Parts: sequence; C-alpha cells; structure tokens
Amino acid sequence: MEFKDYYKVMGVERDATQDEIKRAYRRLARKYHPDVSKASDAEERFKEVGEAYAVLKDPEKRTAYDQLGEGWKTGQEFRPPPNWDQGFEFHGGASAEGGPEEFSDFFETLFGRGDFRGGFTRADHRPFTARGEDTYAKIVVDLQDSYLGATRSVTLKHTEIGDDGRPTVRHRTLSVKIPKGVRPGQHIRLAKQGSAGAGGGESGDLFLEIAFRPHPKFLVEGKDVYLNLRVAPWEAELGASVKAPTPTGDVDLTIPPHSKAGRKLRLKGRGLPGKEPGDFYAVLQIALPRAETDDQKAAYRQFASSFDFDPRRTEGG
Repeated sequence: MEFKDYYKVMGVERDATQDEIKRAYRRLARKYHPDVSKASDAEERFKEVGEAYAVLKDPEKRTAYDQLGEGWKTGQEFRPPPNWDQGFEFHGGASAEGGPEEFSDFFETLFGRGDFRGGFTRADHRPFTARGEDTYAKIVVDLQDSYLGATRSVTLKHTEIGDDGRPTVRHRTLSVKIPKGVRPGQHIRLAKQGSAGAGGGESGDLFLEIAFRPHPKFLVEGKDVYLNLRVAPWEAELGASVKAPTPTGDVDLTIPPHSKAGRKLRLKGRGLPGKEPGDFYAVLQIALPRAETDDQKAAYRQFASSFDFDPRRTEGG
C-alpha cells in the first residue's frame, strides 16, 4: 500500500490553518472538476483532492494522520503501526465530500467504513439535534484483563480548533471497567461520556473499541488463545508430560507419542472466558539442541546411525 501525503496533494504546509485548507480545496476542486478541466488526469486528481480534504478538513482525522509522522513520502510502501489510532477520540458524522467508495486503500486502512471507527457515518445522528454526538476511540488492554476483568485509567486525545485556527489536542482521563471476557473488536459503552448536548440536551455516549496489547507468548484469534510450545525431539516422539504456560498459570500438558511439529493440543474452555468460552491451543514446535561438545556431537552421530531416516524422503516413499 502506498503512502499518501495529503498536505502535498492540497499544496499546503503541515501547519496550515483549517481556513487555508478549505480555500486550497475550493481552488483545486474547481481546477480539476471533470466538467471543467480538460486535463487527461482531471478525474483522478479531483478524487485525490477530495480524499485529502476529507482527512485534513476534519480536525480529529487530521490530528490522527499527523501523528504518523513527517518522514513518509508519497508512493512509499506503507503499513500503519499496530493500534496507531489508540486513544484518539472521534465523532460521528459524514466523513467526506463524495462517497467513501471513491477513496484509496490508504484511506480505507486508516479510517475505514465501520460504525465504530473515526469519523464514520451514523444514520441515527442528524445535525442540530439537542443530544450530543456519540464519540469513539480505541483502547489497548492486556490479555489478562479479559481473563480476570480490571479497572484501568484511560487517557483519550480529543481534538479542537485553537484560537490560531489549527487543531489542538486536549486530554481527558477516565476510569474504565474492563469486563471479564471482552474480546478484540468489541466495544464498551460509557453513557453520557460523549459530546455535550446543545440547549441543555443530554450528552452523547462514548464507545471504546477494544484491542489487545501484543503478548510475548500468546496469540488471540476470536475467543481462542494459542501458544507456540517448544518441545524436545524425544518429547515429541516418545511422549512426555511438560509444563505449559497459560494466561492463568502453568498447566501439566501431556504430549502424545509420535507428535509432529504443528500439532495442536486443545485445552477446552481455557480460552477467553464467557458464556461460551474459547479454547486454549498449544501448538507444538520441535526445538533441536545444539551440539557444542565432543560428547554431544558423538551423541548426534550415534542418533544418526540408529535410524534409516532421510528427511528429504516423503513418508512411505
């Protein structure tokens, strides 16, 4: 996926005011409108300008985009860092001039189309209502928080337009209860923690999308949890009882004889908790010990001479 420098597309500096961005968009939209321009790439440029404006006109999207850094160049291969948008608070409302189907993969990867991501359209909100808008943010929690439940202090970044006409970031810290069994992609609703209402109306709600912090040992897929478990060749072939870590502590795990690398050993109901809990899988990885000493090298030679085995020959071949 190619990186898009929206400031370069709009022909403005990174510290441009919102009014400067608006004026640049109007100028470029007139210049490249397909009904007006005779340039062969007018339609493509018109769409490109519309996409850039969809991000830079929105202070929240602009602030999130800016934190990706200035080191990227247009056309460079780009992958956003995991949870790059953590803690940014977004409002509902229409996200762009034109439909999102007109936008690039770059835009879709960062700002997507769903109901609980930055700037997504929500059909149940209309302008000028008394109730405040709902807001949305992603937070990252630990895997153990899902197993045990927890209360965490979460700091969110909210973007406003400052007196100088440029986006400025405000922070607010909330105490959030992480329910036991929560999964990545699920949402916690905090009633009346969204935008303030108008004319005395009640505040909107805040929806927090859950993501898990990467764990050095465990991988989560849906409600199931996976562990790559290293075993010795003799444990895999002869069978063994070994200690295996799980998010709630070590367990004694039986390795069946003649186990191969990649075999999955399931602990039913030991995945993420819930009404229907997930499972825990230990995926066997066979680890070979290094032969460092003469005795160890001799042991390997004895091992080799004891078997008529060619690893490049298929079984039964």
